[in-house]
Amino acid sequence: MKPQLLKVSSGPARSFSVRQDLVPSVNNRWHYHPEVELIHFKKGSGTQFIGDSIRQFNTGDVVMVGVYLPHYWRFDDVYFSPDNSAEVDIRVAHFCENFWGNAFLQLPENKMIKTVLEKARRGIQITGNAKKNIAGIMEKLLTAEGVKRILLLVEVLNAIAECEHTDSLSSLGFSPNVEEARNDSINIIYEYSLANFKNKIQIDNLAQLAGVSPSSFCRYFKSRTQRTYSKFLLEIKVGHACKLLIENRLPLKQLCYESGFNNFANFHKYFKQITGKSPLSYQREFIRVKSKSSYE
Repeated sequence: MKPQLLKVSSGPARSFSVRQDLVPSVNNRWHYHPEVELIHFKKGSGTQFIGDSIRQFNTGDVVMVGVYLPHYWRFDDVYFSPDNSAEVDIRVAHFCENFWGNAFLQLPENKMIKTVLEKARRGIQITGNAKKNIAGIMEKLLTAEGVKRILLLVEVLNAIAECEHTDSLSSLGFSPNVEEARNDSINIIYEYSLANFKNKIQIDNLAQLAGVSPSSFCRYFKSRTQRTYSKFLLEIKVGHACKLLIENRLPLKQLCYESGFNNFANFHKYFKQITGKSPLSYQREFIRVKSKSSYE
């Protein structure tokens, strides 16, 4: 895959960037940068692409993306509709691993922070109650000035390092191609797939979007994403099914068809293959964790 290089500006008087985004289209493309990214979705939901990981993101999620790791958050269609009343509210921090000097991470006291930054090179999803604590620190970062900004950043990294509930996102085998993209063909294919995954997608249409012949499209896609298009499409469908299961508004068989599967047996098979759980087990696990979190 050839993601776009994003130039992140921290401003002339600051060593790292912290901002609030209130629109869903900011940096809404497959991209990478030499800075670590820490993001909190105070409001918003959609599909999250980090390395070769595809999953849903939801309100309250906190994610850290390491240096040069390609990523892309595609908000749900509801946020782009003309009569949209759904709100987006995101806090994003970007910082270089060594902005505090090369010796800082070599200090024995900072071993845990150094380790968490190394883990972030695959992407880290923070789960459990730690999300609330980290979100609170990021809220303070938005308005902090002077040395307080650096102290808060160290605090948030330490909180992630101490967190017992984190998921690694991208696989160990993922090797990003960080050449700057000459065109947005992969991004266009992503958008087209997200808009049409419930219907039968023709290879001819995909090849036309990519500017290649139908016979070479599958090789083209795999060489740039390190997965087959069929697996990519299955992950989008299962990701959408996970979202519907969490919302718990549809009967299971209807949910199967709403996620683009043409029969329940295939839905059950591929859902378990990708998530490691049956659809009902996944839903029960989410409800159990949510109930426990609310209780605590």
